[in-house]
Amino acid sequence: MKTLKKSIAAITLATASSAAIIGCGSTTHAGAVDVSRKQLLLVSSSEILQLSNQAYRETLAEARAKGTLDVNFSQVNRLKNISNRLIPHTSIYRPDATSWPWEVHAIKQDTINAYVMPGGKIVFYSGIIEKLNLTDAEIAAIMGHEMAHALREHSREKMSRQAATGGVLSIATSMLGLSSGQAQLVGLAGQLGLDLPHSRTQEAEADKMGLELMARAGYDPNAAITLWQKMEASGGGSMPQFLSTHPSSANRIKNMQALIPTVMPLYQAAAKR
Repeated sequence: MKTLKKSIAAITLATASSAAIIGCGSTTHAGAVDVSRKQLLLVSSSEILQLSNQAYRETLAEARAKGTLDVNFSQVNRLKNISNRLIPHTSIYRPDATSWPWEVHAIKQDTINAYVMPGGKIVFYSGIIEKLNLTDAEIAAIMGHEMAHALREHSREKMSRQAATGGVLSIATSMLGLSSGQAQLVGLAGQLGLDLPHSRTQEAEADKMGLELMARAGYDPNAAITLWQKMEASGGGSMPQFLSTHPSSANRIKNMQALIPTVMPLYQAAAKR
């Protein structure tokens, strides 16, 4: 078993090193919060945009057919007004982002969820706004966080990592003669050791960038703290951090509180304009 582990580790290291040489870079500038991590980018942006746009259109078509798309006009306008304040500040991270074809939609559904797809496609479910009784600043915290995922092209990065680790598993299976059961164990080890921690890294980055975006747009960054306190009270963040793609609510709040002094001057400057 030790020999198997050593062999897999060697193959993983060699493949990861090759991938790093071929596709490492950064999709954004660092910003005031210093997001400067190098990213593995083996998959092209155009491929991700094609896939995400298809999924987005299907989501909208399904909601439209059910009569749940943009039915609350005041809620949609509220989201659009908040996005219009945030979008200009995306240039801090990516000068091209302000010219993206941004869209904002609300779907009437009790789900506590919201996301921004690659290319700036924003969707909020009414449940997250209504069940948590969100303020505009708290909505801005969510929207800024989700915008950050799009700006950093985290979906592209995840797919690139899956392509790289998938290649490692295929090589290990063929070279080492692993059974299907052994291959599944290797896959699970890769998920726990590589994919999930990496997703937590992405979430932490989005938290940092979201704080900066909302502060620059004139929303009190302390609202991000109250947001996650509400999330925690509603039952969010109950999964153990070790098996979660998101940081625990307690750690998330602690990390954001530490960043408040960095972004507060941006908020105060925005308030004077």
